[in-house]
Amino acid sequence: MSPFDPPLAAVREVVARALAEDLLPLGDLTAGLVDPSARGSGAVVARTAGVLAGSLCVTETYAQVDPAASVRFVLADGSSLAAGTKVAELDGPLASLLSGERTALNLLCHLSGVASLTRQFVGAVGASSTRVLDTRKTLPGLRALQKAAVRAGGGHNHRGSLSEMVLVKDNHRAALGVVDAVATARRRWPFRAVEVECDTVEQVEEAVAAGATAVLLDNMSPAEVRRCVDLVAGRALTEASGGVTLDTAAAYAATGVDFVSVGALTMSAPSLDLGLDLGGGG
Repeated sequence: MSPFDPPLAAVREVVARALAEDLLPLGDLTAGLVDPSARGSGAVVARTAGVLAGSLCVTETYAQVDPAASVRFVLADGSSLAAGTKVAELDGPLASLLSGERTALNLLCHLSGVASLTRQFVGAVGASSTRVLDTRKTLPGLRALQKAAVRAGGGHNHRGSLSEMVLVKDNHRAALGVVDAVATARRRWPFRAVEVECDTVEQVEEAVAAGATAVLLDNMSPAEVRRCVDLVAGRALTEASGGVTLDTAAAYAATGVDFVSVGALTMSAPSLDLGLDLGGGG
């Protein structure tokens, strides 16, 4: 397994749901017109430049549609693609190749789009020590797959679920208070990270003094982030979130912040254009 692969169980579940909505209740009527003995072969080709992600979804799609169909990827997830690059080769019963095409491409194009946008943000922060994080702003049911695509693009994953760490956000702050929230979290889950979302310099100081592992600097300008990074002075990790775009990422990275988190990686990435070019056989 590649470090860019999502958990196989998650892939199988997503693919099964996608195939069910495409094939139920009567199956692929159009592919049913094809001679059952006909075989086909073809290739998945990039129409535009980007980064590959989601290959396991294509392999799993055809494994579920028809075990007689074979898929061989010639490039691995995380590979840079130019327009015209061949990504994978397919062979098998022509009707099955046709029936799995849309599900396979929907997932491959979407996840490659996530990886491609992530790679752009990684390039935007340049050689700085700042790392690009995703968020929990993921499409329902696709989180594990999207987070794997972020890794393929060179980014890093924030928490994958609410149980991975404690993140005291503004609504939690209002209900609990920073000092009590951090102290209680430290007592109950001593081996879990505790991060506090902060809107002001004063909140940053309060969170660090309370023993937070990290502070999330929410919707601050680069100048404000730099001031907070200087204030924290290594006592906690720092994360800038909100307002981080491809145009502003370099300015945030220049502040010395440890992380920039970008919800757009998984919520707004345009699909990468990949196509399946098939030919029929006898």
